[in-house]
Amino acid sequence: LNASPRTWTTVVERMALAWLWRTAALAFLMVLGEAFKNDEFKTCEQANFCKRNRRIVAAHHDYRIESRDVRVVGDRLEAAVWDQMEPNVTLTIAVLAYEGGIVRLQVREPQPRYEVEHVLVEDLEEKRTRWTDVQIKADHVSLKNAQVTVKMRYSPLKVDLIQDGKPFATFNDRQLFHLEHTHTKGENETEGAWEERFRSFTDSKPRGPQAISVDVTFHSVRHIYGLPERASSFSLKDTFEEGNPTSEPYRLYNLDVFEYEHDSPFGLYGSIPLLLAHRAGLTVGAFWLNGAEMFVDVSSERSGFLTGKHVVSRQSHWIAESGIVDLFFMPGPSPADVAMQYAQLTGTASLPPMFGISYHQCRWNYNDQEDVKLVDASFDEHGIPYDVIWLDIEHTDGKRYLTWDRHKFPEPKKMQQEIAFKGRKMVTIVDPHIKRDKNYPIFREAEKSGYFVKTKDKKDFDGWCWPGSSSYLDVLNPEIRQWWAKQLSEENYPESTTDLHIWNDMNEPSVFNGPEVTMPKDNLHFPNGSSGLPVEHRDVHNLYGLFYHAATAEGLKLRSEGKERTFVLSRAFFAGSQKYGAIWTGDNAANWDHLRVSVPMLLSLSIAGISFSGADVGGFFGNPEADLLTRWYQLGTYYPFLRAHAHLETKRREPWLFGEPATSRIREALRERYALLPYLYTLFRWGNLTGQPIMRPLWYEFPNDPNVFDMDDAFMFGDSLLVYPVLEKDAESVTARLPGTEPWYCAKTGSVHAPGTATVSVNLDSIPVWLRGGTIVARKERPRRSSAQAALDPLTLVISLDRKGAASGDLYIDDGHSFDFDSGNYIHRKFSFTGQTLTNERFDGSSTWDMPTMIEKIVILGMKNKHLSAHLQDGTPLDVEQGPLIMAAGNPDLALIVRKPKLSASLDWTITFL
Repeated sequence: LNASPRTWTTVVERMALAWLWRTAALAFLMVLGEAFKNDEFKTCEQANFCKRNRRIVAAHHDYRIESRDVRVVGDRLEAAVWDQMEPNVTLTIAVLAYEGGIVRLQVREPQPRYEVEHVLVEDLEEKRTRWTDVQIKADHVSLKNAQVTVKMRYSPLKVDLIQDGKPFATFNDRQLFHLEHTHTKGENETEGAWEERFRSFTDSKPRGPQAISVDVTFHSVRHIYGLPERASSFSLKDTFEEGNPTSEPYRLYNLDVFEYEHDSPFGLYGSIPLLLAHRAGLTVGAFWLNGAEMFVDVSSERSGFLTGKHVVSRQSHWIAESGIVDLFFMPGPSPADVAMQYAQLTGTASLPPMFGISYHQCRWNYNDQEDVKLVDASFDEHGIPYDVIWLDIEHTDGKRYLTWDRHKFPEPKKMQQEIAFKGRKMVTIVDPHIKRDKNYPIFREAEKSGYFVKTKDKKDFDGWCWPGSSSYLDVLNPEIRQWWAKQLSEENYPESTTDLHIWNDMNEPSVFNGPEVTMPKDNLHFPNGSSGLPVEHRDVHNLYGLFYHAATAEGLKLRSEGKERTFVLSRAFFAGSQKYGAIWTGDNAANWDHLRVSVPMLLSLSIAGISFSGADVGGFFGNPEADLLTRWYQLGTYYPFLRAHAHLETKRREPWLFGEPATSRIREALRERYALLPYLYTLFRWGNLTGQPIMRPLWYEFPNDPNVFDMDDAFMFGDSLLVYPVLEKDAESVTARLPGTEPWYCAKTGSVHAPGTATVSVNLDSIPVWLRGGTIVARKERPRRSSAQAALDPLTLVISLDRKGAASGDLYIDDGHSFDFDSGNYIHRKFSFTGQTLTNERFDGSSTWDMPTMIEKIVILGMKNKHLSAHLQDGTPLDVEQGPLIMAAGNPDLALIVRKPKLSASLDWTITFL
């Protein structure tokens, strides 16, 4: 904020400049969006390190180990590795074991290189375990821990990871490993190795070539998954075909990609170098801790013996531009085990506040304070629940973040307070580019302190983004992260309140006039702790958004002195981003293709630890028709993060603007989201404890059913709900695979479906959702304006019986906003139905909290005898009758219902049915 008086001339000039800049920026991005299809971004052939190493053939480099160089000290195996093609090059390989059977494989050269810091959990090294059996042989060394055997062959170098006597993964199976060793520039260097041009940009590459090629084979599997973020199928397709030089690998390089294509291996806003391989009976994973640009080829090994050509293993070829080899192998064996093992490395998802998992309303931009007030009131007028309203970049004073445009938002604190009075919150956007303006306090202090990323010439980097000329905080520096966190205090963020939360956009980082719309790779960051030398941006590019996200979340936590949970949405991400908040899939489009691809995109994020994720409902670009918008809300109801968002130049599309019946359909979808909040919040608590995802591929819950291994048009919402979104315009039916052996119940009518394949008719009123037999789901069915207003509402338990007449489920409750749950202030209850008896008991012995949450209704599906009576353990009779699962016109009486049992959710009790 500018405290000095402004003349009208100054105001008009600034408004004119702002308008001109915004117009120019939008024009630039429109060109960029079109240019994406015309090689605005690099392919592997245009990235010299990928081009060089993708062409490596087996035995091009012959890496070997001498048995005399192998040593095992405590929990660490080390050996010298020799390259027979370059005898003067010596590498060091190390193998370590961790709890849960995790195996870590590292390869380094003697010269120091950047090694990723502050991504793995702080106490990881305390979880190292000793090898229980070590055998050093003439041609190999064998190591065993509780779950995995590691067999390292010396010549050629090859490392097998073995479980139950069979290898599940092999490092350097195809002899594609190669580490380009650090050296002085010679006369016969490969073109592009020491300097590289792309379009009008030159990368100086002062350290020369330092790329690493690694191959990992997953044995006896046909399906592998992971490598987010990309808009393509969930089960990864082969990218490398012999004789096809135009096939393109999956790219991991965080970029601001404008209106991305819906079926492409091209990397988007975030990167996680993680692959999961799955077959019946086994799920395993491999994670490479490396923050540099990376390309990954995926291929299939096929066998034609007897039965014809079929896949017998999946192969991966990873190429990173710099860094070290730091591979983690997770042995599973179940999908849940791999999720826990990955969380053991990178952390579990933070537990979001209740408003964070509710509905968010956003667009670029709500025009002014009156517009915000009108939108907020209109939700109430139309009986549509929401929790958070968002402000994009136009709310600021000239794109100076942590400021307000006082003409549009004259009383921002009052605005926030009026929103908060209804139990709602506000989110403002805060991007990492800092406007270069000496009168802007944040810029002035950061410049004076030397807090900005430097150019290769060690000057403050100056790039263009929304404010125009901008510099970028060097958030790799812990001191700078701490400084940035303090800027988010109520004192430093004028007119902010504790009900204001943050959205980090453009943090790939986006630089409009930079190479590939990002920062030059030869920019310099905070010196590496191990070498004391500045770190090139090429080493840490994919980490930038993670650290900015982390610093912002820490700032909001400090604001409340560590008492209140934070909400921070980020576009860019890396492994570990789940610890700091939500992620969304960026600038999608209002079309059916982008609706469809949102499912595999979010599944890929979910299995990579990013469980709190979603896509912009309705599509960011373009103007959806009523049917598309309706279908998107119906699907978005089951996104872990639910937000509608739209571009500045789109038509307004708040839920009531399409008229009836669209408004009623969207209202019902959002009310269903709010009804499911108790169940969803419990899922988030499990994710916080164990790393389990919210949105799950079907094979996660049904790992032995090969029919679901390549499905990405349906998903499990937790363990109890199967969601089949309608992804085609004018669809009249959906054919669904209902896996497993237990019955499935329509979540709308309660009608039962046997496992197998079912074709169901659909209309625009809803999408097919099934309750899984054997589960108990807690709901809150009273319509409210926001989640806060429903905090003390009573619960409904929906019990879906399995073939044996049994079911179970749980419920987690806390205050929904603070960290008091860490001190035991929560309720966690276990519900069990077996032998005609329903019990409620404490899930664990750690909770000490009590909350007056009552059970107002119990609904039982699948009860064969519906003419039953019921009583409590003390003999008190209860009212039991037949009725519909949901009170709706035409719904049949398929459920047994206990009305108003007047039972506390937090106390033990038993109901017996006779």
